[in-house]
Amino acid sequence: MPTWGTVTMRSSDTQRLLTSKAAPLSDFSLILRRLHVDGPLFLGLLLICGFGLFVLYSAVGESNRLLTNQVIRLGVAFIAMLIVAQLPPDFMRRWTPWGYLIGLVLLVLVLIKGDVGQGARRWLDIGIRFQPSEAMKLAVPMMAAWYLHDRQIPPKLGQLVTIAVMIIVPTLLIAKQPDLGTALLIAASGVIVIVLAGMSFKLFIGLGIAAIPGALVLWNFMQDYQKQRVLTLLNPDSDPLGAGYNIIQSKIAIGSGGLFGKGWTNGSQAQLEFLPERDTDFIFAVLGEEFGLLGVLTLVVLYMFVIGRGLYISVQAQDTFSRLLAGSISLTFMVYVFVNTAMVTGLVPVVGVPLPLVSFGGTSMVTLMAGFGILMSIHSNRKLLPH
Repeated sequence: MPTWGTVTMRSSDTQRLLTSKAAPLSDFSLILRRLHVDGPLFLGLLLICGFGLFVLYSAVGESNRLLTNQVIRLGVAFIAMLIVAQLPPDFMRRWTPWGYLIGLVLLVLVLIKGDVGQGARRWLDIGIRFQPSEAMKLAVPMMAAWYLHDRQIPPKLGQLVTIAVMIIVPTLLIAKQPDLGTALLIAASGVIVIVLAGMSFKLFIGLGIAAIPGALVLWNFMQDYQKQRVLTLLNPDSDPLGAGYNIIQSKIAIGSGGLFGKGWTNGSQAQLEFLPERDTDFIFAVLGEEFGLLGVLTLVVLYMFVIGRGLYISVQAQDTFSRLLAGSISLTFMVYVFVNTAMVTGLVPVVGVPLPLVSFGGTSMVTLMAGFGILMSIHSNRKLLPH
């Protein structure tokens, strides 16, 4: 009996100890649930941002001031995510057309009286200097999802034409700034909604064939420097000290990193300033040089985790608007990652797309985090189906 009593007492103590350790975890989960924050997605974003700050510190020449600025911007972006996460999907759906129209008005104002920087008119100053094109990265897929919400899925040809107009108008306004990279990404976000809505394979092939003459028309509207970027992609060695310099130095940096890299803050291409735009568009090359293939794969795995979680949230959504929007946000994020990494490695032309949540920047980061806030809102407001 004493032996059994001792065993019982120890089992009781063990259970109490485990309960006390689990309590803080359950309390934290409860806080996240009340804030409409999805734990796995939030963790993935934190890991990417933390890793990004680690790389950025080396990319900005170990500048504490610039690193502090980035931390502040990340804080603002996470606050924007939390605010958006509190908005129910029905509320966002009702206000989507108004947000889309306001975005179009702002794009027109940019062309009329926007600030010019680096040869482009992309910024609007209304007390706060920002790029309205960034807001359209969310407004366009939201508008396409809003239009399809109460309509037949897959959409018919007439509906596809309507959605195409919704996509083309802001795309052309942004391309005229000129900002071809952002314009193509925004067009892609709208097209992804159409694909997720179940566009027929025959129509998809037809649009692909029609895109060939469309590309020829686009070529005639491109600026000279944009055409040069495409030609440089085909043969970067044709102008190694001019148009091809960026991509050549980027390839050298990534290739010299090897498997484990040269070590944090020890990259010669980055630290000796051979690599241009190393804290923004080409920060992926800094990662490859200093952390090698292992560091690159680590970031890619984190990205894929976030994308996978976003697609899971899309599948769990209970209405057409939420499913299409969540899927579009997740896959568009994947497109951003692909375009930047492919650009830096010489697979696509240089289009000035930053590496998501890693590159130094402000407006684009807030837009991205607001998009993840939408995902969290959709997940927390889902209606569970009865068994």
